[in-house]
Amino acid sequence: MKKRVTLTFPQRSIHIPVTYRLAKDFNVAANIIRAQVAPNQVGKLVLELSGDIDELEAAIEWVRSQGIGISLASREIVIDENSCVDCGLCTGVCPTEALTLDPQTFKLKFWRSRCVVCEQCIPTCPVQAISTNL
Repeated sequence: MKKRVTLTFPQRSIHIPVTYRLAKDFNVAANIIRAQVAPNQVGKLVLELSGDIDELEAAIEWVRSQGIGISLASREIVIDENSCVDCGLCTGVCPTEALTLDPQTFKLKFWRSRCVVCEQCIPTCPVQAISTNL
């Protein structure tokens, strides 16, 4: 099973080796989608967690017990097809290849099942055709 989560680290918790502990103690793989972590600042980490459902739940509880905020990602990327000009700029920043250009039609294709909502495509779009639902 996979879950997409956002971790919010208070300044005092930046030093905790979260991804290591998830793998070693809970057998949960943590794919880092986005990281904004710096000393003496609040940090954010977007992860895709993979593992057995029971191990995932135990890992999430452990993260909470460390004083780290965790929220499940429920947002999705939305593409306004009327605004999109199929320029392909978003395909270059998409880490999971959820956004691709069809080689025959040169139209943008969005593979929702591949999307991890890292949101890297949003600021890249020159016509602001990409957003998230709330």
